Amino acid sequence: MHEDLITQFKLNLRGRLIDRADPDYDEARRLYNGMIDKRPLMIAQCADAADVVTAVDFAREHGLRVAVRGGGHNGPGLASVDDGLMIDMSAMKGIRVDPSNATVRVEPGCTSGDVDHATHAFGLAVPFGIVSTTGVAGLTLGGGIGYLSRKYGLTIDNLLEADVVLADGRLVTTSPSRNADLYWGLRGGGGNFGIVTSFLFRAHPVKMVFAGPVFWDMADARAVMQAYRAFLPDAPEDLGAFVGLKTVLPVDPFPAEHQGKPACAIIACYNGSAEKGAAAMDALLKQLPPPLFNWMSEIPFPAVQGLFDPFLSKGMQWYWRGDFVNELSDAAIDAHIAQASKSPSALSLMHLYPIDGAVHRVGRNETAWNTRGATWAMVIAGIDPDPRKAGEISAWTKRYWEAVHPYSDGGGYVNFMMDDEGDGRLKATYGDNYDRLVALKGKYDPTNFFRVNQNIQPPR
Repeated sequence: MHEDLITQFKLNLRGRLIDRADPDYDEARRLYNGMIDKRPLMIAQCADAADVVTAVDFAREHGLRVAVRGGGHNGPGLASVDDGLMIDMSAMKGIRVDPSNATVRVEPGCTSGDVDHATHAFGLAVPFGIVSTTGVAGLTLGGGIGYLSRKYGLTIDNLLEADVVLADGRLVTTSPSRNADLYWGLRGGGGNFGIVTSFLFRAHPVKMVFAGPVFWDMADARAVMQAYRAFLPDAPEDLGAFVGLKTVLPVDPFPAEHQGKPACAIIACYNGSAEKGAAAMDALLKQLPPPLFNWMSEIPFPAVQGLFDPFLSKGMQWYWRGDFVNELSDAAIDAHIAQASKSPSALSLMHLYPIDGAVHRVGRNETAWNTRGATWAMVIAGIDPDPRKAGEISAWTKRYWEAVHPYSDGGGYVNFMMDDEGDGRLKATYGDNYDRLVALKGKYDPTNFFRVNQNIQPPR
C-alpha cells in the first residue's frame, strides 16, 4: 500500500494507526487467546465513532479485510485478521449511568468489570457474563448469559438502543422504533451487520449479593449434578447458579489439602440478603454430602464477577466447544464425569449455565438469539498457560464434546464457538431465525464486508 495513503489515513484518525514497523505492533496485535497468532497489516486504535467510520471507509475503499476488537475477549481470535485492518476500539471506554432512569450508556471497549464498577455506586447492574474481563460488545452481540439472567434475562434482553457503523460508512441508531430490523439482528446475530459504537442498557437493582463457589470431591459429582438438575426449576430466580466439573487449583487461596483434586462445583449468586441467599442454597445443600469447602458469603456484586479473573489472564492457551442442553440425563452426567476425569490441565473445565426464568419469557423469534427453550448453555474449555499443551487441551475438548454432544439440543451458543465448526453448527444455532438473518445481512452488508466473525453470508 502506498505510503501517502497510509499517511493520510493516520491524519484522518484521532486515535493511533499502528503498522508492522511500529515498535508497539506485537503488543497491539496480541490476542486474549494465546493459541492464536495473527498479523494484521495495520491496527487502527480508534478514539471515537468518527474514527470507526474513517477506518471502515478506508478498508472498503482499498479492499482490506476487517476484524473488529472491542474488549478483546474473543476465544477464536476473531478480533484480528492476517494482512487486513484491525479496527481496535479497546480505548473507547466511556460509561454514563443514568440512575433516575436505571440505564447506562456504554462504549464498545468496555469490559463487564468496567461497567460493574460504574453502576455499582448507584446500586445497579446490567446482566452480563461471569468473568469481569469479558468485553461488553462481543458478549452482547452474541447473547449474554450470566448470574442475573434467570431474573433479568440475557444481556440482549436489556439492550435498549445501539449506534452502529454500517459497511457503507453510515452511522445509524437502532432501537424498537428506529431501524427495528437491525435492532432485532444485533440481539444475538453477532458482528455480522456493523460495528456498534454505543450501547444503551437497562440496569437493575443489584448491590450486595450472597455468592461464591461450593466445591465437592469428584466422587460426589453424580449426586451433585442430579440434585442441581432437580433443584434448579423451582429455585428462586434471584439465585443464579451454574454447575461445573473442574480441578481445585493448586494455588492459594484454595485449601492446601484439596489442591489439585478433581472436583464438582456450584458457583452461585443470590441477589439479596445473606439470610435469604443462604436459605435458598440450603434447599440444595441439605440434599448433598458435605463439600470440600463452601465459600459463599455476602460480597459486592463486582466481586463475584471478578472471582475468576486472577486465574484467567490474557495470553492463556484456549480451545472451547459448546452446546445448548435441554435435559441432563443420568447417562449424560456419567459421560461428563468420565471425560472431565481425564482433564489435561488444572484450569480446564466444563460449565452448565442455566437458561430459564426471564430468558424463557422472551419469544424465540423476538430476537436473533432464539434458543429460548433450552435449559442450559454448556461450555467445555481446555485452558493452560503453556503453549506446548495447545494440542493436548484441544484434543481433550473435542473428545469431551463428541462424547456429550449426543445429549445436546444441536446448536451452540455463538460466544462459545471456535471458527472451525462449520456453517451447519451456525444454522442449527439460529434455527428458524437463520433465513431472516441471511436476508438482513443482504440488506445491511450485501458484500459480506463484516466477515471475520461467526459469519452469516448474504444471499447469493
